[in-house]
Amino acid sequence: MKLTQRRIDDIECPAGKKDALVFDDEQRGLGVRVTKGGGKTYLAQYTLAGSKRRIPLGSCSAISLAAAREAVQAILGDVAKGRDPAAERKQTAREAKEKAEADALTLGALIDKWEAGHLADRRPGYAIEATRALRFAFKKHLTKPATDLTPKVVRSTLNAIADDGKKATARLTGAYGRACYGWAISKDLLAENPFAGIKLGAVASRERVLSDNELKTIWVATTGPGAYNAIVRMSILTGQRREEVAGMTWDEIASDLSTWTIPANRAKNGLAHIVPLSLPAQAIIKSAHRMSSDDANESDDNEREFVFQGRAGAFNGFSKAKIALDKDSGVKDWRLHDLRRTMATGLQRLGVRLEVTEAILNHVSGSRAGIVGIYQRHEWADEKRAALNAWGDHVEAIVEGRERQDNVTPMRRGI
Repeated sequence: MKLTQRRIDDIECPAGKKDALVFDDEQRGLGVRVTKGGGKTYLAQYTLAGSKRRIPLGSCSAISLAAAREAVQAILGDVAKGRDPAAERKQTAREAKEKAEADALTLGALIDKWEAGHLADRRPGYAIEATRALRFAFKKHLTKPATDLTPKVVRSTLNAIADDGKKATARLTGAYGRACYGWAISKDLLAENPFAGIKLGAVASRERVLSDNELKTIWVATTGPGAYNAIVRMSILTGQRREEVAGMTWDEIASDLSTWTIPANRAKNGLAHIVPLSLPAQAIIKSAHRMSSDDANESDDNEREFVFQGRAGAFNGFSKAKIALDKDSGVKDWRLHDLRRTMATGLQRLGVRLEVTEAILNHVSGSRAGIVGIYQRHEWADEKRAALNAWGDHVEAIVEGRERQDNVTPMRRGI
C-alpha cells in the first residue's frame, strides 16, 4: 500500500504472528515492521548479490514518513554505486564495540590479564618482576585505557629511567611492555603495540666484583633479624639468583639442611637445581626457622611457607631495603646479582674448576653448552659441596679477619 501516517497508525500485527512487514508503494524498499506488542519501526530493504539486506531506520513515532523515504533513497543510491550499507553499518557497530571494549581495558587491567592468562605458565620470578616493573614505570597510566599509552609516552618513560642511571631496568621494562601488548594483540584485546617501534638500547654487561673488604662490610651490615638481611647473606654464600633465594620455601630444604633444591618452575633456565648448603648457610636456615616458629606460636597459625617471609608471602621489598643497606654499609654501586659474580670469582681464586662453578650457578652456557651439555650429564654433586663449603669457610675467614696468604684457601686440584 501507499503508506500515509494514518495508515501506519492503523496497521496491526495479524493474529498468531510475532510481527509483520508492510511495504510502501511510493518508495521502493521502504517498509514498516509492526510487532505483536504494537511497536512500529521503519526499515530499508534492498537486494545485493541475490540476497536481501535490511537496515532498521528507527521508530515510526520518532521519524517522519518523509524522513524515512529520504533515508531509503540515500541507501538505494549507495547500493547503486556498489556499496553494501548494511555490511558497512555492521562493521561500524563492530568497530565501535571494539573501541568501547578497548577503552574499558585499562593498563592495570591489561597487566592483570597478561599475568593471569599468560605469565601463570612462566617462571614465577619473571612474572613478578615483569608486572612489578610495568606497574611501577607506568603507575600514572594504570587507571587509563591501555590504548592511551602511545609510543611517545613509552619512549619518554623509558628514557627517564635510563637517564636515572638504570639503563638495564629501562631495557627490561621495554621488553616486558612489548611482550604484554604483543600478547594482548594475539588475543584480539588490542590492535596496536606502543612498544613495537621503540629501540631498546644494548646494555653493557656488568663486571662488578665486590672486594673482600666490601663483602665483610656488607655481611656486618646485615647482622640482626630481618628477611632481607638473611637473603643477602644466603646470596653471598650460595651465589643463587635474588628471586630464587627470596622465594625459597621450607619444602625445598632437606630435612637435615644439607641441600636446597630449586624446582624447575622457579629456576631461570627451567632446570631443577640442587644447592649444597654450607654450615654458615645452614645457620641462616636454622635462624629463619626459629623466627618462623616464634611467629607461628604468636599468631596460632601454621608454620609459614617461605623461609624468608615478607608481609604477605615471599619477601619483595628489595628497593627500600637495598637503599637502607647501602646507607648502613657505605658500599656503593653494587647489586645483589653482583654477589653471583663475586662468588664465581672467589671460587676461581680458591682453585675450583670452571665446570663446578657453572654447575653451582646453574648455568647452561659456557662449558655446559652445546654438544658438551647434551652428553655431559655429571652433576658435580661432591665437587659442588666441597666448593661451597670452602667458600663458606672463606667468607667466615674474611668476616672474622683471619689472615690467609693471598686470601686463598688451598684446595685439592680438580675440585
